[in-house]
Amino acid sequence: MNQSNHITSSYSLTEEITDLVRERILKGTYKIGEKIKESQIAEEFDVSRTPIREAFKNLEMEGLIDYIPNRGCFAKGFTKRDIEDIYLIRKALEVLAVEWATLRISDEQIKELENQCDMMEFYTIKEEGEKAHSTNAGFHEVIYRATGSRFMAQALRSYKTYIDETRKVVFYNKEYLNEVLSEHREILEAIKARDVEGAKEAMANHLDGSKRRAELVYKL
Repeated sequence: MNQSNHITSSYSLTEEITDLVRERILKGTYKIGEKIKESQIAEEFDVSRTPIREAFKNLEMEGLIDYIPNRGCFAKGFTKRDIEDIYLIRKALEVLAVEWATLRISDEQIKELENQCDMMEFYTIKEEGEKAHSTNAGFHEVIYRATGSRFMAQALRSYKTYIDETRKVVFYNKEYLNEVLSEHREILEAIKARDVEGAKEAMANHLDGSKRRAELVYKL
């Protein structure tokens, strides 16, 4: 069996299979309408069908698969409407988050943002999309914490899985790395200047760009 497909025991099989299948659906490995076969996954990862069925139930509740009696489970993936909805919600929340963060952020947290941007630049130059994605997510996490609102952070993290997957797909396309880095630098500079309106505008521009890139990558 391929070592990369080995299921670890660090947490439940159901959770890990859920994560694996979710990522494949959101990355488009499983196309919209494609049947996802229990037997194929069971053989690939050398597991029984019980955790796979539980994982399918989780993904059905998330709206990522359709279960059709006597036919099986089919990938739903992202539609254009899904992308639009996600980014409208994200833009509304994150523009407010960066407003609060700009007013409340500490010097130490600004240093964290600078470090994240420096790392993102390093990985962008090296064209290491996966690591650039990780630092991008870390940048936004600092902003979430800087709001000083646990409710805002909770709301933003409630759709983290979906945002992370759209981010990953974009970061796998290396042509966008410099563009994303530039947008984060603009957000950082506005926050450092304590320029609330500038930070809100920079965040809005970044999210508009993120939406456009996601639609291009997903070919919506």
